[in-house]
Amino acid sequence: MPKTLATSSLKAILVGGLLAAILDILDPITFFYLRNGLAPIRILQSIASGMLGRAAFSGGLRTALIGLVLHLLIALVWANVFVMAARSLPFLTQHPVRSGLLYGTLIYIVMNYVILPHSHVTPSRPTLGITINGILAILFLVGLPISLANRRFAPYPRS
Repeated sequence: MPKTLATSSLKAILVGGLLAAILDILDPITFFYLRNGLAPIRILQSIASGMLGRAAFSGGLRTALIGLVLHLLIALVWANVFVMAARSLPFLTQHPVRSGLLYGTLIYIVMNYVILPHSHVTPSRPTLGITINGILAILFLVGLPISLANRRFAPYPRS
């Protein structure tokens, strides 16, 4: 049975979004644990703090799970935006590495300069190492996997 556009797009969104979410959460869990012994639950609570503010850090497993769900939803939204954009912009599918890295750059800018400043996250001044890790993670662990999943599963013309 041939794949429909909707089925293929949904698969690209789910695979790209889930892969990006998993890779993108493993990065700070590993990075901050190795850097200063930060417990993984704190990473997830910091995501929840975007919605709940400082109270997220005293909510235990409950707020960590909220952070995990938010993280997954955000990754799925970014994957959806890319897959839908690729329908109109063939470049995104034809050049997956270049477009994935460019998309990662866009995600980094939007998240750090638009979304986070308007959330309840406590502003911080990250060190150069944290900033570089954050940029590279978004480029290679979010933008690139979303683009590659789109390339693999999207039913669009390829050259």
